[in-house]
Amino acid sequence: MRFPFEDELKAERRRLVDTLAGLTDDEFDAGPTLCSEWAPRDVLGHLIGLDYPAATYLRHGWHVNRANEAAADRARRISRDRLMDWARHWADEPSASSRSAAGFLLGDLGVHHQDVLRGLGRTREVPGPVATAIFREGLQLSLWLNRRVLRHRLVPTDGHRPVGRGREVTGTREALGMWLTGRDSVAPELRFA
Repeated sequence: MRFPFEDELKAERRRLVDTLAGLTDDEFDAGPTLCSEWAPRDVLGHLIGLDYPAATYLRHGWHVNRANEAAADRARRISRDRLMDWARHWADEPSASSRSAAGFLLGDLGVHHQDVLRGLGRTREVPGPVATAIFREGLQLSLWLNRRVLRHRLVPTDGHRPVGRGREVTGTREALGMWLTGRDSVAPELRFA
């Protein structure tokens, strides 16, 4: 059975694996990302941990930050080669829970892929479904992170209807989504009316 967004999730996971495979050892182990205090290796560990919600989150009493840090810690103890082998399997064979939640996970994955690339000063053309998922992730997270979604009219310049009321903010779906999740370094890419 195919779930909605399952193919997009796999494709974005493969793109992330390709990005990580192209990093030097120093970039992989200690390069900057937009996730404070996490290197690309740590971001990958967190994302892989999402495939195992019972083992990763239930084990920590659903304390999300503790569970995320434990997944990153686990990735730090694995050699790069072994972790990348695991990542390739993770990309090609998502768990049943991830396949069924692909529409939700695609946004988180897209945000974190951009965290790695932007942290290292790199860019890419973000595929349309991923850009929409990043925007949707930003809308959802902003409700409890910073409430920006409640105070702004968000106007994507690349194919989504405007959302919200208040001070107008214009930009790509990706930049708006990243800003909504608290990645303030993207603010220069946005236009505030």
